Amino acid sequence: MNNEINAVYPGGSKNRVSKAGAAVRNGVETQEDLDVINAWRAAHKPVLNTFQAILRNRTQKTDTVVAQRHKRKQTIFDKLRRFPKMELHRMDDVAGCRLIFPDVKALHVFREALHKARFRHKRRNNPEKYDYIKHPKSTGYRGIHDVYEYDVNSAVGQTAKGLLIEIQYRTAVQHAWATAVEVIGFITSSQPKFQQGDRRFETVMLYASEIIARAHEGLTSFLANESDAEIVRRFVELDQELGLLALLRGLNAVDSVASSNRNVILIFGETLEVRSFATANEAIQSLFELEKANPGKDIVLVRADTSDDVRNAFRNYFSDAREFIGLIESGLRILAQRVSAVVAAAPP
Repeated sequence: MNNEINAVYPGGSKNRVSKAGAAVRNGVETQEDLDVINAWRAAHKPVLNTFQAILRNRTQKTDTVVAQRHKRKQTIFDKLRRFPKMELHRMDDVAGCRLIFPDVKALHVFREALHKARFRHKRRNNPEKYDYIKHPKSTGYRGIHDVYEYDVNSAVGQTAKGLLIEIQYRTAVQHAWATAVEVIGFITSSQPKFQQGDRRFETVMLYASEIIARAHEGLTSFLANESDAEIVRRFVELDQELGLLALLRGLNAVDSVASSNRNVILIFGETLEVRSFATANEAIQSLFELEKANPGKDIVLVRADTSDDVRNAFRNYFSDAREFIGLIESGLRILAQRVSAVVAAAPP
């Protein structure tokens, strides 16, 4: 890598950023390492702003929700520790935009059009690589991801050139499931998203994904070979063991909402604190100050057009699993009726 590129790369150089990440992984980070990582994280702001503008422009007058977020510092650090060979500068989801579509058809139509768009930014993955609708994860996660590399001609944007951003595409029902998985991570000692803790939570959410896919989208998830009857039986059995739906019903979703300002910081403690900012610069500066002053708290910066969009795109942060509960309850009824119809139609 030449010195000219190193001189403008946020944090000093790709090597310096990854060196700082390695120090965090090994628990020997210095304040200089943390400053390097913060500079690199902050440099993703123009990448986020560019892509959210592209996506919002392309989703005007549709029912698609668009939101963006900076990956939380602690989540970055946890990911470095989970993947010992990962170099920090290659982490492709530090900046992310999420699109939530009313159905799978709308998702595919939009994504195909975006792939044909004429702009300088380059998609880094082939279309099949992160298609977790066609090939659901073993956790039951469904959705599609793309990774883009930011490219720009302007001198102002050169420091962000080459940075990566992840675009997440989900339907509303896929998003409801993913939200519930993260809520479980907040309110229990288990993390089904990362396959950690009580594995029964992971298993019950795998069956929940199958119920939602079959009942509400006419698709299947990871358990495509199991019968409707077996899917219903296993989910009900695990739910009775864990009291999952009862636990989620008992949550009091936080009533705090963002103001008309679209840059929002969510601070997690015994309660959820919401702070909003008029500009992205104010928000990201405050983010770093809050992280430094509150090392034990989980703090995240998100952005969306309205407070309703913030809640919709980031329901997990508001402990809101109501839509998931409704989808499961109706899904169980649909599959149970389907099983009954098959039994009734069978020859005596």
